[in-house]
Amino acid sequence: MTTLDEGAPSAKVQTLRLAGAGVSLIAVCYGLARFAYGLFVPAFRDEFALTATVIGVIAAGSYVSYCVAIAVTTVLIPRWGSRPLVAVAGGLATVGTALVAVAPHGVMLAVGVIVAGASTGVASPPLAHAVAHAVPAKDRDRIQAVVNAGTGAGVAVAGPVALLVRDQWRIGWLAFAVMCAVATIWAAVVVRTPAPREPMPREMLPRPLLPSGGAHLLVAAATMGLSSSAIWTFGREMLVTEGGQSERFSLVAWILLGACGLAGAAAGDAIGRLGLRRAWQFVAVLLAATTGLLAAWPEIAGAWAMLAVFGAAYIALTGIVLIWGSRIYGRTPAAGVGLSFLVFALGQALGAPLIGLVAQLAGLPTAFGVAAAVAVIGAVLAPRRSLEGG
Repeated sequence: MTTLDEGAPSAKVQTLRLAGAGVSLIAVCYGLARFAYGLFVPAFRDEFALTATVIGVIAAGSYVSYCVAIAVTTVLIPRWGSRPLVAVAGGLATVGTALVAVAPHGVMLAVGVIVAGASTGVASPPLAHAVAHAVPAKDRDRIQAVVNAGTGAGVAVAGPVALLVRDQWRIGWLAFAVMCAVATIWAAVVVRTPAPREPMPREMLPRPLLPSGGAHLLVAAATMGLSSSAIWTFGREMLVTEGGQSERFSLVAWILLGACGLAGAAAGDAIGRLGLRRAWQFVAVLLAATTGLLAAWPEIAGAWAMLAVFGAAYIALTGIVLIWGSRIYGRTPAAGVGLSFLVFALGQALGAPLIGLVAQLAGLPTAFGVAAAVAVIGAVLAPRRSLEGG
């Protein structure tokens, strides 16, 4: 007879394997396939003669493809389960990064960035679905936040690659494609469609579509998405063109952004200590402060510290959005994650070209100041106290 004690280690190992595969898939989809675009903006600008507005439009295309992908994925999860969708996510990341690597002109570059961006929309909901139904309740928030922090790991990997390849950026993107393929295989093997502890609804959309607190969540997520697009799209451009920093300086700053983003894995623990509302307010203010300070003083070494704090704040913020959505959509957590991440990306899709336009008209510092002000508004849109109990 198998006892609970004998079965416990197996459950713990399965949780660790799921977390590891989830972190890896999020790392390649978000950190490489999606956000590495901003890291290579100076190289793309020189190679394809791109203006700030065009750079923002391409970034917006990536966010729009993310939005379409996450909407479709949220609908498919009740029917397909997690495993097929994580394989699709990794496949899109692999194809998209490979297209960027071989792009002969700006149009192909845009296509690759858009395909790669779609991978992130497919990755998050099935992983959240798997964690919500395969991980014990006491560990669930922590594992969700850890998996979400894979973005930081991916950005931290992308930075050194960019530093090594420098002008040979195509080699870097081919390396990204290989890493995406490896992570895809691992996730497809490990992530299984979980057997829920209670019957799950199989409607194509959750009912109601906007439960109590749902509209509040979506507005807050869109606001913070818009604000964060400034640094993700133009962060390195700010350091190089406004701060007069070297390519190496800006790359190290980006590596710090990603490495410190791993601290965002503590979002689940922060919620346990501070509560959902205070945790949101704290990290939203941090995001606003770092964006504004980078605009004011891009030329000082303190820019490294600002980007490091931004990385931690951004990953923590998305982790809080994930947990916030899971709580509001209790029976369909993948729908909560999908919808909240969808509007977060819509905010980024609007923000990228808007920041680019403001930068072209009034300069990058002004554009970053606008983004910081939007983040302050987002801090006010904190979760309601009624959600503190989970």
